[in-house]
Amino acid sequence: MNNLSADTISSDSLNELYIDALTLLKELIATPSLSREEHQTADILENFLRDKKVEPKRFLNNVWAKGKHFKNNKPTLLLNSHHDTVKANPGYTLNPFDPIERKGQLFGLGSNDAGGCLVSLLSTFLYFSEKDLPFNVIFAASAEEEISGKNGMEALIPELPKVDFAIVGEPTKLQMAIAEKGLMVLDCVSTGKAGHAARDEGINALYLAMDDIQWFRDFKFSKVSEFLGPVHMAVTSIETINKAHNMVPETCSFVVDVRVNELYSFEEILETVRGNVKCTVSPRSLRLKPSGISPDHPLVLAGT
Repeated sequence: MNNLSADTISSDSLNELYIDALTLLKELIATPSLSREEHQTADILENFLRDKKVEPKRFLNNVWAKGKHFKNNKPTLLLNSHHDTVKANPGYTLNPFDPIERKGQLFGLGSNDAGGCLVSLLSTFLYFSEKDLPFNVIFAASAEEEISGKNGMEALIPELPKVDFAIVGEPTKLQMAIAEKGLMVLDCVSTGKAGHAARDEGINALYLAMDDIQWFRDFKFSKVSEFLGPVHMAVTSIETINKAHNMVPETCSFVVDVRVNELYSFEEILETVRGNVKCTVSPRSLRLKPSGISPDHPLVLAGT
């Protein structure tokens, strides 16, 4: 592996990679790229790769490229991170679209999640794409990661060559993450009976929802994963359709974010939930299952 080490990179090459990555990251920060609206940053990434004499490919708002010595008979390593962002938090004290450097740190929306990872992996790809390695290197900047959208990596994977291993960039404090919880989002609806708030009538759906929300808050699944810990449930929003202050709500909707470890199937989680609450429970998706890799895998060991 010595020929792949950073020791073989000249200081001038490292400096050029660093400057290019930082310049690109600042441009990405300055360009709004909310999930499903990443077309502008996809354009930027396409143009950047072309300027580096790499021919990018694009599928929806996903941008990817092969190394220059790609061969179908070699195993393929994918370097991936995402270029979409969430909306700026109301507590932001700086302009989220103004990349600001202070004391060696870069501030701006997406600078950490996951712009820094993205440009670092892209720089890695550009360096190794020039070399004829015993494996292929491909790079993918994906969309819709923040909303677990179907038009991100899920849509891109069938367009890529067969991938044997992937390194995915996320802010993990430079610690290797070898497992990830599954995500199941539940839409819950409590149903009561409308009535006038000034009289003792109706069945308040908001109160019914509160009882179920208390269950979500207190219940603990018994099986705890060595790597992923316990299943975690959090109620993240609640609403009724009422606009008038004097109406007992007939329905109340709330959303539950469920992070599932590898010891439970989504079907088991759903069965437990539905057996303990009175509201109707509808999962948005059953496709985002837990994943992981053995801590003894050679590439994991190489990175520890």
